[in-house]
Formats: sequence, structure tokens, C-alpha cells
Amino acid sequence: MNKTMALWSHRDLRFVVETLIPERADAEHVVDLLRDDVNLLDAMLQDDRLFEQLMDYEQGLVSVSPLFFFRVLLLRARRDLQKEIYTIEHRQQQKVVLFDANRVVDLLDMPEVSDYLATMLASYTRTKSTTIPIRVRQGVWQRVRVSDLDVDSLIRYAQLLDEEQRFWAYRRIGDASLFLTGIFPEHISAQQLYPQSRQPRLRFKGSLFHTLEDFEGYGRSFYRLAAQHPQAKREGLDGVLNTLSEHFILAEKPLTFIAARYLALRKHNYFKL
Repeated sequence: MNKTMALWSHRDLRFVVETLIPERADAEHVVDLLRDDVNLLDAMLQDDRLFEQLMDYEQGLVSVSPLFFFRVLLLRARRDLQKEIYTIEHRQQQKVVLFDANRVVDLLDMPEVSDYLATMLASYTRTKSTTIPIRVRQGVWQRVRVSDLDVDSLIRYAQLLDEEQRFWAYRRIGDASLFLTGIFPEHISAQQLYPQSRQPRLRFKGSLFHTLEDFEGYGRSFYRLAAQHPQAKREGLDGVLNTLSEHFILAEKPLTFIAARYLALRKHNYFKL
């Protein structure tokens, strides 16, 4: 069983039953059956009717958990990408065609990767920002503002921690980088331009206006650091984090596909930057 399936709520499974077999009077019994029959559930998750119902924004995240919602979208992306020959990358305001759709499908075929991506996407439906007191030295504390979508604040936070405490920050820097490059690449581009003139902003030392390539570099590097951290092995995440580090740009592509093909202009309704 995929790890995410074990976390789905009763409401998620009830939504499956009511959408696909509304005529059943014993819906609760069917829900119990689905919990025990992973193959049947997996087949039902790929039913077009379920996808279409979720794409109705009036239903969407109101009817199911974010984890369930994005797992279904990733399954749909995998199926649709099987019909594609190439993917498109946007590099320096140009479109680059790459014949690697099959490699993206292979990546999504790895249960640990699709599980991780679904969990990561679900986590960003509610971004968290907090101020954390950090002990700098004996008797001296520093308050650090941290947002789990602000790579710079996460890096500053990680630098203030002892190495054994850095796993969450390393991992979240990788997550934020992947989320922004995959779902909101246009947000990265917009940060590099002056709002009115649309001319490029000059980058000085310490500038916060990172490029897409900067974020991709952060993603690869910090996923690697997270994979190498002892906590990753304890949580069983060392393998998937290493995969995301080695195939970071490939991992962007199902997210970009989902954002463009399924969420389009509505993605700001699901994610708040």
C-alpha cells in the first residue's frame, strides 16, 4: 500500500464511493472494503468521473483532503504523460523541447516519489510562517522569522542550528524550491523584474531575487544534504530525497504539467503565496 493511502480519511473514501457508485445503499461497507483492497482503490482513483468531480472547484478541496486531491492529480498526470512524447522547459524566456516524457512517467511510477510529491503539494495548501527563538550562545537568543515558502529565511534558520537539528530545514528548502519551480515558475520570473517597467532588476551581493536556476541549485543541494542527514534514514526518506536531488528538474515536470493542464488560473485558489 502507498503510504499516502493509509493516511486518507473516511471522507476521502466516502467521496470515491458516492462519486463512482452512488447507487450503493451500503456506502459504509464499500468504504471498509476499499481500505482492504488496494488494487480496487487504485483503479477507482484513476476513473475519469472522479477526476472530473474533483476539478469542479465547488467540490475540490472542500470534499476531500489535500493529500487525496493531489494524489489523484498525480495519477492523472502520469496517465496523460504516457500519451506525450516530449515536455517543455522555459529557459531564459525561451521554450525548450525535450523528449523525456517517458522519464517523467518512470519517476512517477516510483511509489515513494509520487507519495512524497502528493504530501509536499498538500503541505503548501496552508503555508506556515512563524518566529522562532534560537539560542546563539550562552544567554543570547535571536528571534528568526521563518516561512516554509521563503528559501532565504529557511537557509538563515538552518545556519543557526546545530547540524543534528537541520534535517527539517534542509528538506523544506528542497521542498520550497521544487514547489516554486514546478507550480509557480512565473512567480520566480516576476520577482526578477521591476513591476512597472518590466526591466530586469540588477542583482547585487545579497540580493533576494533568485533565478529559476538558483532555485534548482538549492533544490538539488539541500535535498542531497537532507538525504545524507541521519534523520532521513530514521524516517525512511533517504532514498526518495536522494532521488529528488539527482532528478530535480525531472521532478519539476509533473508539477508544471498539473499546474498548466489541470489547475491553470485556479492554482492561486489552492495555494497562497
